[in-house]
Amino acid sequence: MIDSIDRQILTILQENCRTSNAEVGRQVGLAPSAIHERIRKLEVRKILVGCEARVAPRAAGLGLLAFVYVRTDETPGYTPTAEALAAIPEVLEIHHIAGEDCYLVKVRAADAQALARLLRSRFGSISTVSSTKTTIVLETIKESSRLPLALEEVDGG
Repeated sequence: MIDSIDRQILTILQENCRTSNAEVGRQVGLAPSAIHERIRKLEVRKILVGCEARVAPRAAGLGLLAFVYVRTDETPGYTPTAEALAAIPEVLEIHHIAGEDCYLVKVRAADAQALARLLRSRFGSISTVSSTKTTIVLETIKESSRLPLALEEVDGG
């Protein structure tokens, strides 16, 4: 379980993970040393699982966002396709999904031509991939990895 103070700490860190312990402490009414200990415990319990810098995709030359549905011919529970997809740097997320397709993959590429090359060379070289279906994003309205942390206590598992 996480309490309301942990929830406040997590909300602050989701907004800006570089917020100092002193500033987090000021916002929640605790000493920086207490914040440090709470963050350490949240990490040990794998509730807080990292801190990443968010880079503007266009600035990095990766302005095209696409979602690729991947169908495989592997047996259920067999994961070499997911492992091969995870090794591709342009792949940002892989979700094992229910339905006709096996995986939903979020990718970033420079442009449509780079996406085509990625699908042909990298996805196409995975022997267990039987087909792909790609949706190109025209405009992103909202994109976030922040979780909406409720005010009531929730199970951290």
